[in-house]
Formats: sequence, C-alpha cells, structure tokens
Amino acid sequence: MSVINQNQEVEQVKAILSSVIDPNTQKDFMSTKSIKNIQVQAGILSLDVELAYPAKSQFALVSDLIKKAVSGLPGVQQVQVSVSSKIVAHAVQRGIKLMPNVKNIIAVASGKGGVGKSTTAVNLALALAAEGASVGLLDADIYGPSQPMMMGIDGRPESADGKTMEPLENYGVQVSSIGFMVDPDSPMVWRGPMVTQALQQLLELTNWRDLDYLIVDMPPGTGDIQLTLSQKVPVTGAVIVTTPQDIALLDARKGLKMFEKVGIPILGIVENMSTHVCSNCGHTEAIFGAGGGEKMCAEYGVEFLGGLPLTMAIRQQADSGKPTVVAEPDGEIAQIYKNIARKVAIKVAEKAKDMSSKFPTITVQNT
Repeated sequence: MSVINQNQEVEQVKAILSSVIDPNTQKDFMSTKSIKNIQVQAGILSLDVELAYPAKSQFALVSDLIKKAVSGLPGVQQVQVSVSSKIVAHAVQRGIKLMPNVKNIIAVASGKGGVGKSTTAVNLALALAAEGASVGLLDADIYGPSQPMMMGIDGRPESADGKTMEPLENYGVQVSSIGFMVDPDSPMVWRGPMVTQALQQLLELTNWRDLDYLIVDMPPGTGDIQLTLSQKVPVTGAVIVTTPQDIALLDARKGLKMFEKVGIPILGIVENMSTHVCSNCGHTEAIFGAGGGEKMCAEYGVEFLGGLPLTMAIRQQADSGKPTVVAEPDGEIAQIYKNIARKVAIKVAEKAKDMSSKFPTITVQNT
C-alpha cells in the first residue's frame, strides 16, 4: 500500500470517528483527542483510544463502539482497538503549586452537617479506584473524623524518617486521618489555628503514592479549614453535597458561593436522601422534598451529578467499614455512585491542564 493511500485511509477513519459520540462525555472521540496511533496495514486497522477519565468498566463498550463504526471501511478485514485511561494534572487556583505525587485534589463539601457528605466522599473515592484510578482519601474533618470507621481501618500510620507518615490503605484507597492518631472517644478541643495546622500537616506530611485523585472529605460549613484549603491547597474542583430540604439547600448555596469567591470551580452537586425507600414494602416517598438539588443546579449553572435514596443499606454498610461501592459493587446504588464518580472525573478532564511542569526553570546568577 502506498503512503498516499494509507494517509487517505487514516483520514477516512478520522472522519468517521469525528461523528462517533463517547456515551460518557457526549462528545466525539476526535474532538477530545482520544484517538491515537491510527494504522492501516494489510487489511488490518489498529488504533488506540486514550480516555482522559478512569473508566475500566467502559473499555469494552468503547472498543465495540469504535469497531462497529469503522468495520465497514473498504479493504478493512480486521479492527484492533486498545482502550486505556490517562489521568493528568489540571489547573488549580492561581499562585498555588501542585503537590508532588498528587495530580488532582477534589474537595467534597456541604454547607451543613448530616447530609451524607462523608458517605458520598468515601464512595466517590472507592468508585474512582474501581475504575482503575490511583486514589487517596484525606479526612479533613478534624473535629469529627469518620473515615477510619467507614474505610474499616485500624492502627496508626508508620513513619520511616520521623517526619513524614505513610497513608493507611484499604480497598485500594490510600487514607490519612487525624482519627488514626487520637483515641476515638477523645474530643478535639482545639482552636481554629491548631485545626488548620493539623490539616496542612495531614495533607503535606503524608507520603501519598502517585495519586490521580485525592478526595478531601471536608468538615461542614464555611470556616477556617475551608479558608485554608482555598488559600494554600491546590484544589482542582469541589463537589457540593446537599439534601432536597430547603434548610440544607440554603446552607449548600453558601458553600457553593464560598468556593466561587476563592476561585475553586464547582464540579457539580450531589443530592442525598432524594427519596425514602421503605425497607418493608418498597414504597418511595420524597420526605425531604423533591427536586431541590436540580433546581439549585439550574439556578447557579452547575451540573447535577446525581441523587441517592435514603436507605438503611447505605448507612449500615458505611458503619460496618464496607461502604456500598465495595459491599455491593454491582448493586443499583453502587452504580449511582459510579456514575457520579465518572461525571466528576469527566468534569475534571474538561478543565485546563496544568502546564507548570512544561515551563523551564530560569535561574539568574551574578557572573
């Protein structure tokens, strides 16, 4: 085959794939620059698909979609498609450097307590890990750390040098929490400066190992820790957790506006306790109101990531140290968490890439 004919066939493949839509991003594979290494030789068409978000469960679907689209090309007898994910670092607040070994930091926040923020954070982390990402979970709720219990982790972190500490790990997720270092029954009677210092130490002195995403389980509200996070920590984006109840939405709006003021993008809103499902008869009822999260999204122009029901199983699984995504990975609620995680990862992937590592270091010396 001549080089001219081969180039023509490659261009034909590109033209076809420019109209094939990724069902997860709702964009075509060519505009997202997902298609790599197109080759046509001896009737064999081979190409690579490099997704910008973790999607191990979607690889077969994407491969079949591509094969079906290009298999009808004249002269093509066989199609070979390799699908993978490549997660890169994305831009953060201006003037803040990225952390070593952490590509993207996602804050999971709420305006008030009791809306299921920590449960959402842990299942979000587990869902991203299930899709093939390297994930860490930072428990930033210094006064009420809950991630050790939810992740089913006991023990204290080890330190090889006496200065930094190793994250503890379970279900493939690296975890750091003040809860590993204090007695569970001991209250943290600390003033604001001590709390913010503890947060920074947990974040910076933990030896995170090559994370694609670090999920930060924030304390509720808009206080010292939130301010420290926005001013000193390179945050890629925030997820707001609320319930449909008017009072919860009132506080969620404050959290959303706070992140907007400090230049942290809102990746979307998760609505917990959207409906109550009776464990006896299966009757569904919107006891906290209906559609509040979606209305808030429409009001502020942010994405509605998904709604979760109020069920006993979610609470029982989190309390037992085996959250829903690992307790029932193929269950309906786990799929909701996984869909939310995929949407979050796609929102991150759509952000501008961090280019700081591309620029040379300039040193001025007196000679």
